[in-house]
Amino acid sequence: MFDTLIDKLNNGTYITLETTPGHSPIFSPIIDKIEELQLQNYVDGFSTTDNPLAKLKYNALFAAKMLQERFNKPVIATMSMRDRNKIALQSDLLGANEVDIRAILALTGDPATISDQPHAKGVFEADSSLLLDIISAFNSGMNYAGKPLAYKPKEIHPFAVVNSYAKNPKTLQKKMQKKIKHGARGIITQPVYDLENAKQLLELKEAANKECCSDRKSAELILGIFPITKLRTAQFLSAHVPGINVPDRWIEALRIANEKGAEEEYKVGFELSKNLFDELKEYHPKIHLMTANQFQLAKDILK
Repeated sequence: MFDTLIDKLNNGTYITLETTPGHSPIFSPIIDKIEELQLQNYVDGFSTTDNPLAKLKYNALFAAKMLQERFNKPVIATMSMRDRNKIALQSDLLGANEVDIRAILALTGDPATISDQPHAKGVFEADSSLLLDIISAFNSGMNYAGKPLAYKPKEIHPFAVVNSYAKNPKTLQKKMQKKIKHGARGIITQPVYDLENAKQLLELKEAANKECCSDRKSAELILGIFPITKLRTAQFLSAHVPGINVPDRWIEALRIANEKGAEEEYKVGFELSKNLFDELKEYHPKIHLMTANQFQLAKDILK
């Protein structure tokens, strides 16, 4: 399962779909919706998020297990440094390994100060590089302290993230190099909104691979896509989310459409997003689609 996913990442067409577990003790309705739309037939795998924005959600590792069991498709489970120290991270990885949750997206995580849980405190023992290093140790049969494990874990496939935009592109390259150095196999970008941005990111990734670790370590870039169907979403991403650049032409097109009504606004946003997806897929067919659980929108983009 995971060998196929990594082979697709390195050599073929690779598409994963993000799922966001809810504020609920039940994840199955999300799985049922995916099955109802037959979305599993359009993607190579899924991902599960880990309490995004520091808001309480269903556990990403358990959600990943349920998705894998239902669809027999690999799932990348997100693990955040915000909520666990190195002991908890290792313990979770050990448990996940036996039930075949073996693709891990390492995140530093959103700050606990923005949580909806009063007085929540972040752990942040280190940034996501620590988790990547722990995975490297596990893949060598040791814990992070260098003590051999009773049984060598099944191989864990580490993923990381990077912004899609920076005023100084070299900062993005340095961040990519750091992720590669610490073992990331795939680097997922924040949402990309034009082909030129994607081309620049790919050039930076090639340079990062070349300058980081010669032939010993390298990573593939996975382009993040988040469809925009509302003007306010475009304005919010542009003004308030660092590391994302929504082109002015998108905002202007959505502004004009918004004046004509919600139906026209959605139509214009969908066309912009669908055209972008098709364009990026043709140029670099390694894509991670994020739709905030709007699965009908995901299907319309993918088909």
